[in-house]
Amino acid sequence: MSIRITIDGQEYEVSDGATLVDVAADNGVYIPTLCYKRGKPCLGTCRACSVLVNGNVMAACTVPVADGMEVDVNEPEVADMRKMLVELLFSEGNHNCPSCEKSGRCELQAVGYEVGMMVSRFPYRFPVRPREHAAKHIWLERDRCIFCQRCVKFIRDLDSGQKIFSIDHRGSHARIEIDVELADRMPPEQVREAARLCPVGCILEKGVGYDQPIGKRKFEIKSIRKRALEGKRQ
Repeated sequence: MSIRITIDGQEYEVSDGATLVDVAADNGVYIPTLCYKRGKPCLGTCRACSVLVNGNVMAACTVPVADGMEVDVNEPEVADMRKMLVELLFSEGNHNCPSCEKSGRCELQAVGYEVGMMVSRFPYRFPVRPREHAAKHIWLERDRCIFCQRCVKFIRDLDSGQKIFSIDHRGSHARIEIDVELADRMPPEQVREAARLCPVGCILEKGVGYDQPIGKRKFEIKSIRKRALEGKRQ
């Protein structure tokens, strides 16, 4: 069933019940995301996709479209809100892009470019969270984690369905944890999936490092905006 919605003053005919962030991308309107992955259940943790829906600020990944819906993506105040949220994520972790293995493939870095971030308006906290090396094939750079929870929700033990990753503690003491016993049972393709699914350089495959040279990395070849509008969020 087709319905009509308005995005930034432009009317579109879309499928009823589809997710707003996908509908926008399919119609050439980019909305940044960091926790959402097309084709997977919505998490709604990062709020980087915040837009105005009928005058209310909402996360576009959580909103099914409805007939007559009016959406403002580029309204200046809400656009600055998205930028502020990205700046907060940079200030709350240690994101030294030039030295990071994920540079050029990092979604936080790519979204920072798209929202026009030059420097965070917030003081940098430079947290000290110990690295985790105990697993055979995965190591964690904890101070890069943005707590999107993709790994928690989407990476599970293939036999038992148990969570391999979790978030321990709360607030400024929160940190990502890994079940080493379950992690050591992960096949190589699942290890690589976990590393790819992480939007930053927190989950890394041991022995790989800088496996794609500068100039040939994911978002250097094609921007996150272009990939989103083509429906490619891998």
